[in-house]
Amino acid sequence: MTNLTGVIRKLQKERQRVHGEMERLNAALAALGSLGSLEGSTRSFAPKARRPMSAAARKKIAAAQRARWAKWKKNKQTK
Repeated sequence: MTNLTGVIRKLQKERQRVHGEMERLNAALAALGSLGSLEGSTRSFAPKARRPMSAAARKKIAAAQRARWAKWKKNKQTK
């Protein structure tokens, strides 16, 4: 029975510690919440849909990348 009493005391002590920590977290959230509330805002953090890229734009980007690779390979061979 003594062992059970000790476990109960430890659990109550842990509950008090966690309760104090929750109060500190709530105070921090309240302080940050005064800077700008996320609740009720219409701003969404979901990624925006990508706009389609034209075939011509893809060709230009691919050509530029091939030029960068060629330049890198050329510099690598001379060293």
